[in-house]
Amino acid sequence: MSEKKLMKGNEALAEASMRAGMKGYFGYPITPQSELLEYLSVHFERRGGAFVQAESEIAAINMVYGAAGAGERVMTSTSSPGYSLMQEGISYIACAELPCLLVNVVRGGPGLGTIQPSQGDYFQAVKGGGHGDYKVIVLAPNSVQEMADFVYDGFDLADKYRNPVLILSDGALGQMMEAVTFPDYNPEDHLVDKSAWATRGNEQGIRNFITSLHIQTERMEEINIGLQQKYEEIQMKEVRYETVKADDAELLVVAFGLSSRVVHKAVDLAREEGMKVGLLRPITLFPFPKTELSYFADRVNNMLVVEMNAGQMVEDVRLAVNGKIPVEFYGRMGGIIPTPGEILEKIRGLYQLHNSEEVANV
Repeated sequence: MSEKKLMKGNEALAEASMRAGMKGYFGYPITPQSELLEYLSVHFERRGGAFVQAESEIAAINMVYGAAGAGERVMTSTSSPGYSLMQEGISYIACAELPCLLVNVVRGGPGLGTIQPSQGDYFQAVKGGGHGDYKVIVLAPNSVQEMADFVYDGFDLADKYRNPVLILSDGALGQMMEAVTFPDYNPEDHLVDKSAWATRGNEQGIRNFITSLHIQTERMEEINIGLQQKYEEIQMKEVRYETVKADDAELLVVAFGLSSRVVHKAVDLAREEGMKVGLLRPITLFPFPKTELSYFADRVNNMLVVEMNAGQMVEDVRLAVNGKIPVEFYGRMGGIIPTPGEILEKIRGLYQLHNSEEVANV
């Protein structure tokens, strides 16, 4: 039977990870995700898991590399500067095609920045982040409920594609408290046969060998081609998004994560003023809803992208739209969350501009 609790986002994610069958957690404390680490340090070992506070983020990601190679469900969590330190290890894991769950509770940057929420790690999350031609699957929650839900989805996707999965959250979602329902989820029902590659040993004495080092150029290219084919399959099969009041929209606002919650309110306010405005929220940042955005580009007059950064996802939206319509941007930085009123003012301006251009064309 499902269970409902009032929890912080970080704690809900930690609780869900144990219920999802995680066997090993390796991490290093950094605000604003430290509650996740603290929660697991209290509860995980008594529930049969292995909790290790590593000496650094670099050590933590390499522990994940080793434990994932054993075929178990494993996870690490961190915040922006810590995720930067993990990039080399994530590149190794992606090349070795090992499943694992990563969590980045984003804070303001660049540099050490602030512990307040930001979406400034979008580029790092979806463009690979480390060296080489690789990608991680990226899920972007906008509530405490999704902080928990995406753990189950994340582990399942990681196992399905033998690929790292990243939950890209932020400091506000990690700290806020909301009601969260934990579903009936039996990890035994989601087991995947990993005997063909996991370094567990077996009765037949077959030795599995895991590495990301391939000296022969032909072999390295072959592996890269295989990875790109996998990413294409993920792009075709795993795109997730949400639309709100978009069917008759003349202006479509695009936002992910926490920003999408603020935009949702701004859309409601705009509708009250008679403006036909809708919202498209990408839930997967990779794979990105390119086809869906192209579809709407043929049906709306313009788009507005709202982010808590200087403009990152807006580049992918413009690529998807491919010049069909104007794509505007509104962003706040440094840990500041935009208000519905700010976004509504931007919507009004775009509506007035479009109407005046229509009059001029007449």
